[in-house]
Amino acid sequence: MLDRLKELFDSIEKKGAAASGPPQYIVAGLGNPGREYDGTRHNTGFMAADRLASDIGAKMDRSRFKALCGFAEISGSRVMLMKPQTFMNLSGDAVSEAAEYYKVPMERVVIIYDDVSLPVGKLRVRPKGSAGGHNGIKDIIEKTGTDVFPRIKIGVGEKPRADYDLAKWVLGRVPVEQRPLMEQAYASAAQAVAEIIRNGTESAMNRFNG
Repeated sequence: MLDRLKELFDSIEKKGAAASGPPQYIVAGLGNPGREYDGTRHNTGFMAADRLASDIGAKMDRSRFKALCGFAEISGSRVMLMKPQTFMNLSGDAVSEAAEYYKVPMERVVIIYDDVSLPVGKLRVRPKGSAGGHNGIKDIIEKTGTDVFPRIKIGVGEKPRADYDLAKWVLGRVPVEQRPLMEQAYASAAQAVAEIIRNGTESAMNRFNG
């Protein structure tokens, strides 16, 4: 009985230590603020971040660093979740300010966002890379001065034809018939975040890249 009590105390103590102090990781889901953008392809990062927060019992209800933020423990690490409120093209403002303030290296800043080059609901985890035409990632690279940060791309599908306006496509809402696929992708993205924190990006790539 005494051993069990000591084990329980140690567990609570460790959780308390992880639940306070500066974050060791930052997880940012990208999107646009405002109800008119709810459910759009470009808000895929927001929705994945919401799913992650729901899964771990966190709330992103604090306004800091031009973002809605919350704190949680994932795999024993203190993590800040954030949804930048600067609009997509200025996502780097929030991410760079938070990373600089908490002295979190970009190798431990995980970005979740939409990708038009991937099929609907497909995940692709990468440790670094170019913006690939994504303005949110482009701004993060410019503001932080590096493209070396883990990212989780969630496919929203290609635009229907070459001359179709890209902005119109990503700002369009996910069709009803595709929503179950996207919901599964949000859940998988949340699991991928935990895997990155627990075992590293390469492990997450092996598990979630099809």
